[in-house]
Amino acid sequence: MDNPIVKGGSFLIEDLEPQAIFTPEDFTEDHRMIGKTARDFIDREVMPKLSQIEEQQWDITLGLMKKAGELGLLSVDVPEKYGGLGLDKTSSMLVAEAFGKSGSFAVTYGDQTGIGTLPIVFFGTEQQKEKYLAKFATAEWFTSYSLTEPNSGSDAISIRTTAALSPDKKYYTLNGSKNFLTNAGIADFYITFAKIDGQQFTSFIVPKGLPGITLGKEEKKMGIKGSSTRTMILENVQVPVENVLGEIGKGHKIAFNILNFGRFKLGASAIGGSKGVIADAIKYAKTRKQFGKAIAEFGLIQHKLAEMAIRIFAGESMVYRTAGLIDTALAHVNREGADASTQILKGIEEYAVECSILKVAGSEILDYVVDEGVQIFGGYGFMEEYPVARPYRDSRINRIFEGTNEINRLLITGMLLKRAMKGELPLMQKAQQLIGEITGFQDDADSSDMRLVRGAKKTALFAAGIAVQKYGTAFEEEQEVIGHISDIIMQIYAMESVLLRVQKMKEAAPIYQDIVRTFVNDAILQIEIHAKQILAAVAEGDSLKTYLLALRKLLKHTPINTIPCRRRIAAQLLERESYLV
Repeated sequence: MDNPIVKGGSFLIEDLEPQAIFTPEDFTEDHRMIGKTARDFIDREVMPKLSQIEEQQWDITLGLMKKAGELGLLSVDVPEKYGGLGLDKTSSMLVAEAFGKSGSFAVTYGDQTGIGTLPIVFFGTEQQKEKYLAKFATAEWFTSYSLTEPNSGSDAISIRTTAALSPDKKYYTLNGSKNFLTNAGIADFYITFAKIDGQQFTSFIVPKGLPGITLGKEEKKMGIKGSSTRTMILENVQVPVENVLGEIGKGHKIAFNILNFGRFKLGASAIGGSKGVIADAIKYAKTRKQFGKAIAEFGLIQHKLAEMAIRIFAGESMVYRTAGLIDTALAHVNREGADASTQILKGIEEYAVECSILKVAGSEILDYVVDEGVQIFGGYGFMEEYPVARPYRDSRINRIFEGTNEINRLLITGMLLKRAMKGELPLMQKAQQLIGEITGFQDDADSSDMRLVRGAKKTALFAAGIAVQKYGTAFEEEQEVIGHISDIIMQIYAMESVLLRVQKMKEAAPIYQDIVRTFVNDAILQIEIHAKQILAAVAEGDSLKTYLLALRKLLKHTPINTIPCRRRIAAQLLERESYLV
């Protein structure tokens, strides 16, 4: 990864060459080895025991986590200095993807290695890192994360749990309650947030055995039934001062920065889950017969299978493009330096927009895939003994985890505009330039997919610029408009990632050309719908007509016949009996 560091969000205003992005075809031998190790572990050890995991046989879950620890799968993101492997983020994503199809077990793993461990990796003192990280990485100790409360979910800063320093300044007394703690029942420690004196939002490492901690019963969840989810009540719990995590009053830095990493990995996990479901759907479609032939021969079933693969390919392309961006940004960090954690966190934070895109896109791709998977199985898909019922139930939480998709849609556009206002990205200058040239837009003679991507980027800037101009400082209250802008931005990132990935292939097989043409064709249609919604919200009369005329020029295209494309994609899937890569 010798590419120059790319600023987060700059994909909206820059045109890239295929060699500028990282793709799955660029995996090193080490990447392939860690991915295979993770997949083999899940397939051989975890998948045969999913029913026991779902029944909350915790000895099974704990034993499997310890085996994962022995293989190094829990220590990918832990620095070598503290007993971890300290691998790159592409490796981390490969492991997250492999675990994705294991449902509840993936949640247990994700909480242990992500929001349960990373706060200490990035914000812990030297003593805290030495005490906890090696034992978290081997599953000798289990960890949990407790931020959400009965009255504060997405609005995390409004928590009511309090902390008061004792007169002798040896401990803080915590009082409050926490909801939806993943790994609560198996955890030895809780990364907990409270407000010192009701004001200073701060993080603490809370040992399970302290007097005053009460755990509620296991929640009866719709999905991810095999993960532990409980409430925690804190009544005069005395937490030693050395268990303060990070700076006093700066707990929001931990909460929000760790969420970026969680979103990043959730996108990969969702794609892994999607690959598992499409494989089951393909095999079933080939064996299930109706009207004298396999349902795989029916056009509408082929459409579903092909669309699953197209969306998975787009999600996968975005996931590893983003991993490449982060790894490139972190390549020059001195991992042994005193400020290594700060620099690594800064590198990940640079791509917070892309992380939110992965979270939203990945979770919605998975939801599409599991839903159509059930449909392909028909009535049997509704039965628990068939393989798609569980992932259908499990998938739904991902649109809520790590900040709801609604919150992340607001963040995608909001973070980009904040960077623009700070002068970090010249988004508004580009937007104003486009608005000023509105009457002079000319049809682009280029009919390529890349021309459509460029037109889509201009559309996003054009629509966002007009919306900001219309609403001014009240723009952030126009959530529906912001949502449409974010959907355009996500489509652009996906389109460009797919297109550049296939262009980068030395000899792209025809199936990948079909994927690109179909995805870009459909994405442009969706972008046009979102753009029209935005323009209709901010203008009317002659102004609206002028804007719509400009939009038609920006997105001018002739729709292609995607039916034969999808049929060819489906044929390849059925031949391979799995996802394409």
